[in-house]
Amino acid sequence: MTGKSAVVTVDDKTVELPVRSGSIGPDVVDIGTLYKQTGQFTYDPGFTSTASCESKITYIDGDQGILLHRGYPIEQLAEHGDFLEVCYLLLYGELPTKAQKVDFDYRVTHHTMVHEQMSRFFTGFRRDAHPMAVMCGCVGALSAFYHDSTDITDPHQRMVASLRMIAKMPTLAAMAYKYHIGQPFVYPKNDLDYASNFLRMCFAVPCEEYTVNPVLARAMDRIFILHADHEQNASTSTVRLAGSSGANPFACIAAGIACLWGPAHGGANEAALNMLAEIGSVDRIPEFIARAKDKNDPFRLMGFGHRVYKNYDPRAKIMQKTTHEVLAELGHKDDPLLDVAMELERIALTDSYFIEKKLYPNIDFYSGITLKALGFPTTMFTVLFALARTVGWIAQWNEMIEDPEQRIGRPRQLYIGEPERDYVPVSKR
Repeated sequence: MTGKSAVVTVDDKTVELPVRSGSIGPDVVDIGTLYKQTGQFTYDPGFTSTASCESKITYIDGDQGILLHRGYPIEQLAEHGDFLEVCYLLLYGELPTKAQKVDFDYRVTHHTMVHEQMSRFFTGFRRDAHPMAVMCGCVGALSAFYHDSTDITDPHQRMVASLRMIAKMPTLAAMAYKYHIGQPFVYPKNDLDYASNFLRMCFAVPCEEYTVNPVLARAMDRIFILHADHEQNASTSTVRLAGSSGANPFACIAAGIACLWGPAHGGANEAALNMLAEIGSVDRIPEFIARAKDKNDPFRLMGFGHRVYKNYDPRAKIMQKTTHEVLAELGHKDDPLLDVAMELERIALTDSYFIEKKLYPNIDFYSGITLKALGFPTTMFTVLFALARTVGWIAQWNEMIEDPEQRIGRPRQLYIGEPERDYVPVSKR
């Protein structure tokens, strides 16, 4: 509490509501007793002005373009750390010591295999099933294979479930990809790091040797870091809401994956890549810019602007550098999609229309190009997002379980349907 308060007057009745402060960021008006005192709710579609919880994990300042994980800027974590180090930070609150990191990496690496019966589970899906549909089903099914870590009241079981999901998600994602393209599953190898292991499981085949390119592995690891957590977004809120009922962690993460599948959330990078392909070449950009500015044209420039960031997305700066590194390594310096992307970026940062509307390039703008260069089809983009975001979901879920103020989620509504009326027998209708 701050000692400050907000005064609300409803029907000549005035109530005083406490104001709470976080360590950084805007204060919040605590409306927990508003209904009790006034008999009225607040109305906030999309919860854009509502804090649903307290959290120590991630902080975003959209106006300033700031993203912090446990206080550490995303730029520093992506530049100097690796994904498993960020996982440890999100889960435990501090960066690991050298000994802690060695132990954590070992525990994750040695949990990467999935139950062998899971491989037969995949055959129940049609061969052309979307990988995200497969992921929703397989992650939800983990609770049937690992029911010894579903007691959410036991801290040890919660941590075992957390490690299992972080470890097994790359394996499941790679299996979904292999099933999608009709190739045999590739088992994980314990002598590889997290990102290298994932790339090998995706792109190795039994008939030849596969060597992981360290530049591509580092790019993959950085993509994972940049997508690890993003505060109370739609999928994270879904995980928390599902978890508030006491559902097991595997079911909660499956719910998050289902929410992430939406094109306005996890599918945005695929939409951005499709847009670049539609534009095709730099000389056609003015035509599409004109369409984007035309209020009567339904065309939208995908990969620009963000629900939260009203400044340049800090993740986009890192992703831009990573994109260049990958394309240079693979010999795609003259990639036409990148040429279109760079010119669109230049326009967005100089054109008054984009500046006034704060339509800055976001992470989806660059990550789609990078994932395509790495060899992933667009159907896998959101799967990779889910893989990376799993640790954020798990950290947020654990925090919610341990929160003494936690209660089952129950949003209110503004009812605009028919008032009470009497039933009429069908013979009289």
